[in-house]
Amino acid sequence: MKRTFAAVCVMLVTASAAMWADTLVLTNGRRIQGELIGVFGREIEFEERSGFTRRVIRVPRRDIARIEFQDDDRPDVGRGNDARTDRQDVFQGVPRGMRERQVNVTAREPWIDSGIEVRAGQTIYIQATGETRWGPNRRDGAAGERNSPYNAGRPLPDRPAAALIARIGENDLMFVGADPGPYRIRSNGKLYFGINDDFFQDNSGSLRVTVSY
Repeated sequence: MKRTFAAVCVMLVTASAAMWADTLVLTNGRRIQGELIGVFGREIEFEERSGFTRRVIRVPRRDIARIEFQDDDRPDVGRGNDARTDRQDVFQGVPRGMRERQVNVTAREPWIDSGIEVRAGQTIYIQATGETRWGPNRRDGAAGERNSPYNAGRPLPDRPAAALIARIGENDLMFVGADPGPYRIRSNGKLYFGINDDFFQDNSGSLRVTVSY
């Protein structure tokens, strides 16, 4: 009886992990469940999860057909209920022919003007590299702090601290993190970038952001 109960527990834990996992779909048809960590140049970093086994892999973007995000109902601290409202469902790479601009987003400035004017309905892609230091022993890339607590002082209180965020015009805020998009723009205006923080005086470092639009 005890063995049966333990087996059921293992099955439930495994099923729950699979239910909350993102799915990496390769061009050869293979499907890998886990979590997207970030995009680094021409590769993506993905944590593969199989049962109780986890490992981080790097996959060339040319080998990826799409990524299916399944995090809408995942009970993670730092994820808002509208986690997918700023992006479309899958990542299929940046289409050819788009204009491209690089922006250096310094951690000591609340907002950096990208010099790009966007319009409602436009689709853009955002890729970021680099690292910011935003407090004693605190350093993160574009994805921001893992398991970040709620902080009402940040521009996006329920999203990870120090994560890459964007603003269109004066009031339209958008979470970016390490997700390259695509993002469908909701309003007309100038595009700004910053990090999700409430105190900038002790910050250093920067993110190198590439915008395809």
